Amino acid sequence: MTVIRQAPFALRIVERRDGRAGIVYRRMSDPNGNDRLQRIATLSPLAFTAATPLLRDAVRAAHPRGKTNGNGASLELATGPYHPLSADWGARIACFALLAAGLRDAERLILAAGHLRHSDPDEAAWWLGLMTREDNTRALRAFRILTEAVE
Repeated sequence: MTVIRQAPFALRIVERRDGRAGIVYRRMSDPNGNDRLQRIATLSPLAFTAATPLLRDAVRAAHPRGKTNGNGASLELATGPYHPLSADWGARIACFALLAAGLRDAERLILAAGHLRHSDPDEAAWWLGLMTREDNTRALRAFRILTEAVE
């Protein structure tokens, strides 16, 4: 999957004063019924650093041909363009981004990213559905405990 227009999820990496951060998008319908990438969550520089192996696996899985995207561009986590993500990896990345919001313990974030890296994609999609609801407080807390992001 090399075309961003067909990707169910996308990751955009931006440079901030504190370091690199990420913005996770999911393809959803806008009020006019058009499919658009809409922001789900933001990865802080700390969360981005903790999730770097997870993010690399997700970007590489979208490009099975190797280290380039077919146009000769490198698949490294470069700032600027959108990186398309598959539904499986996109759900994992979105869950991590929601889970990491507001957390500051780097060791716990690394542990949670490791759990999500090896998690079942269907379970990640289910948790993402729970955490994107309006009343997500209990689901978010439960998910943080299960992934060992908090004690």
